[in-house]
Amino acid sequence: MDPFWLAVDLVATPYMFVIIMSGVVIGVLVGALPGLSSPMAVALLIPFTITLQPVEAVALLAALYCAGTFGGSITAILINAPGAPPAAATALDGYPMAKRGEAGRALGIAAASSVVGGLLSLIVFLTAAPALASVALSFGPSEYFALAVFALSMLASISGKSSLRNLIMGFIGVLLATVGVHLTTGVERFTFDIPQLSDGIHFVPVLIGLFAMSELLTQCGAKIQMKERISSVVVKLPSIKELKALSGTILRSSGIGTFIGILPAEGATVAALLSYNEAKRFSKNKAMFGHGAPEGIAAPEAANNAATGGAMVPTLALGIPGSGTTALILAAMYAHGLQPGPYLVRETPEIMYAVFLSMIVANLGFLVVGLVGAKFFARVTLIPKTFLWPSVFCFSVIGSYAYGGVFDIWVMVVSGAIGYFLNRFHFSAAPLVMGLILGKILEETFSQAMIIHESNFLEFFESPIVLMFFLMTTLSLLWPIISAKRLARAEAKELTKMESRP
Repeated sequence: MDPFWLAVDLVATPYMFVIIMSGVVIGVLVGALPGLSSPMAVALLIPFTITLQPVEAVALLAALYCAGTFGGSITAILINAPGAPPAAATALDGYPMAKRGEAGRALGIAAASSVVGGLLSLIVFLTAAPALASVALSFGPSEYFALAVFALSMLASISGKSSLRNLIMGFIGVLLATVGVHLTTGVERFTFDIPQLSDGIHFVPVLIGLFAMSELLTQCGAKIQMKERISSVVVKLPSIKELKALSGTILRSSGIGTFIGILPAEGATVAALLSYNEAKRFSKNKAMFGHGAPEGIAAPEAANNAATGGAMVPTLALGIPGSGTTALILAAMYAHGLQPGPYLVRETPEIMYAVFLSMIVANLGFLVVGLVGAKFFARVTLIPKTFLWPSVFCFSVIGSYAYGGVFDIWVMVVSGAIGYFLNRFHFSAAPLVMGLILGKILEETFSQAMIIHESNFLEFFESPIVLMFFLMTTLSLLWPIISAKRLARAEAKELTKMESRP
């Protein structure tokens, strides 16, 4: 049977539809709740997906990923409290529009833009992933090592204010990935005579600790803030005329979001902020931005949902995560015995098609769920923290225990404490997770390449692909410095102009 129709058979069942829609509802709910996030929900759900078939588990998590990205826009617009980081840009114009009595219109623009951005990126995903995988089939260990180094260098530009801090956290993640027995030499590293560490540190309890437990500890010390709420909400989809007026913004932002998503280690937050800035630059009504401009809602929502499809391209085709959430989905695939990469796309393309179809259903599903239940999802912010966070703690403990036993509960608790202090000192946990995923790839491919090249590192540079990735790595590391200097130079020129004025 053709792989695509085999995927249709896998997805087009009532059971699969229930799984996908469950992911959609959980995603919108998590996205709408400030403090919770899609990475946290994915990390908590991974242990509970072990009883599912691999395709079912990935479909559930992918649906949650899509819907969670949109869900943050609901509370961003209605109560000026972005439920997810990518929705921060949406709040800039969404809340002012809601305050002047156009909450329903703002939610409709957000929903329509999200769906269009998501669907366009999935078309790119369907065409780009097989093409990228076919190219990657010619990669050897040297090329994969150079690719992983490039992906690690991209950590300089993901979430967080300091590029250096992100790189430090990434390298700490790589260091943690070396714990356990080295597969090539059989040497134990950093086990401290603890038998459970011989197999390395398990992904799942670390992820649960960093995202769920650390946020629990942070919220325990946070003050309860009362948000002004928009009480009257009747969601109204934009008219054809309004969609035509916004079409340029939506298409441009979808392209930006898809491109940013494909880049290793980038994500929806970067895409949303960049698209918002570009929308403002191209707009004829720049003065309206920040005061309820429709373009200010359409741009970030189209971009952050387009980034979800884009991020799945390197995740499935190369086994390199395109964002923090896809790093967790990648960990879930490993837990289910799947090996993402070019051989998965070539040998079992039905899995890629099933993920594609699941994400299409999820995008259409959150349109319906978001429009019908926007008012309800805005009210979930009223859930007292005294009920919410103890529940998160219970799920964290159960998930960690189900995955690896009592020892993994301690790994989760320690990871949560580390994540809490990272947040306190403005370090992001996402680069650490990316480093933990990439670390194993770096170590295994480097060891294999050194065996092939008989320990001669200079032979790495005989491959043009390796040279290209190393050059891109250099540019990636230097770009934040170049950007900072350009910004400082532009500010100095502006200051000089202001001082020269009479």
